[in-house]
Amino acid sequence: WLVIAVGLVRAYLAKGSYHSLYYSIEKPLKFFQTGALLEVGIVPSSVVLTAFQVMSRVFLTWAVTHSVKEVQTEDSVLLFVVAWTITEIIRYSFYTFSLLNHLPYLIKWARYTLFIVLYPMGVAGELLTIYAALPFVRQSGLYSISLPNKYNFSFDYYTFLILVMISYIPIFPQLYFHMLHQRRKVLSHTEEHKKSE
Repeated sequence: WLVIAVGLVRAYLAKGSYHSLYYSIEKPLKFFQTGALLEVGIVPSSVVLTAFQVMSRVFLTWAVTHSVKEVQTEDSVLLFVVAWTITEIIRYSFYTFSLLNHLPYLIKWARYTLFIVLYPMGVAGELLTIYAALPFVRQSGLYSISLPNKYNFSFDYYTFLILVMISYIPIFPQLYFHMLHQRRKVLSHTEEHKKSE
């Protein structure tokens, strides 16, 4: 994720604009985000929450941004890429220092505080990107299967993407409030521990 962050900064400095920076980090983003599938069940977080988050990001990376080339120039793509990148740099730093038994308070604080802005920012970028993809998906019939066919089965990817967007309504608040609860629990415990010393 540091590779992606450096790639974004270098591309911005070279172009002097934040538009279309996706192309400068497309390959590492696909590699690292797909590689995150390996951490489901390994990291010390809820398996369900981790699986949902990783799968939704892999879906957005491949089934939306990769598949619908027209959205790759959208600013919303940069919005979720920046949010993911900062979040992952903090999260992996947190895990690394925890394994070394030397977790600086600043990293713990960042892990349980910056999500307050980064999470809604990432979700907004994801939703805006899916929304931008809709007209192109409808026009091209991407991934859709229409009747009649030998399997007697139909699938409308356009409708599926709308359902994915609607699914954010019940799921996002649950995940967000779960993180707020974790923040109160972890940071208040740290403050009490400091006071007892």
